[in-house]
Amino acid sequence: MADMFVKQAKQYAEARPNYPEELFKFIASKTPKNELAWDVGTGSGQAAASLAPIYKNVIATDTSPKQLEFAIKLPNIRYQLTPPTMSITELEQNVATQSSVDLVTIATALHWFDLPQFYKQVKWVLRKPNGVIAAWTYYWPEINESVDAVFKSFHSVDYEPFREPQHKLVENKYMSIDFPFEPVDGVDNTGPFDQFVLEKLMDLDDYLTFIRSSSGYQTAKNRGVELLTDNLMEKFKVAWNSDGQSKKVARFPVYLRIGKVGN
Repeated sequence: MADMFVKQAKQYAEARPNYPEELFKFIASKTPKNELAWDVGTGSGQAAASLAPIYKNVIATDTSPKQLEFAIKLPNIRYQLTPPTMSITELEQNVATQSSVDLVTIATALHWFDLPQFYKQVKWVLRKPNGVIAAWTYYWPEINESVDAVFKSFHSVDYEPFREPQHKLVENKYMSIDFPFEPVDGVDNTGPFDQFVLEKLMDLDDYLTFIRSSSGYQTAKNRGVELLTDNLMEKFKVAWNSDGQSKKVARFPVYLRIGKVGN
């Protein structure tokens, strides 16, 4: 998965929206201690940077050195390049000791993981019984009726052949993803919870950059296919300018799974 994002790492860092502060406040309210958080698949460090003011220390890992090159640098974040799979010894060396992590976060990346292996690691590092795992995803930006109609046609026809199977889990709002954890205090299930929304002010170039930062676009490009053809770009341009506003608020509904490790 990391290889898909190497070529567009800078684009990815610039195009992706920032997560709402309320999301992290909600997650942090479920962890008894705020000593150590592990952000897995950190990419450009967006989630790690939001965890840094709340947790004493944040370890942020990724398998892509190019992604980490563009990550947000803060004094209490330690970025660590890790192999796609780690033994317990490597986990202890690269991440943390057993039962020492208060929170594990996975922002828009859980669907790429080898879940049985990853969950073994999560259960090993989290403090028992109340250490928390929180994983969330979001889908494509919602702009307005005109732009969304052009995108829907593009996505279902042109983009579809290059979409990875894992994206079905995202499209399904993480409802069907395996998540073997207990509900955190105050709720009776592990989600997905959908009360959080990302917002990003975009012009047309920003919107197209977001599309180019996607894994499906990169897959197509690697196969010699340019998905954003001149004809499609013109359709987006007409739709975008139909309301006379060059900048628009893009909305990204967030779907959160959250649970605690238990005993």
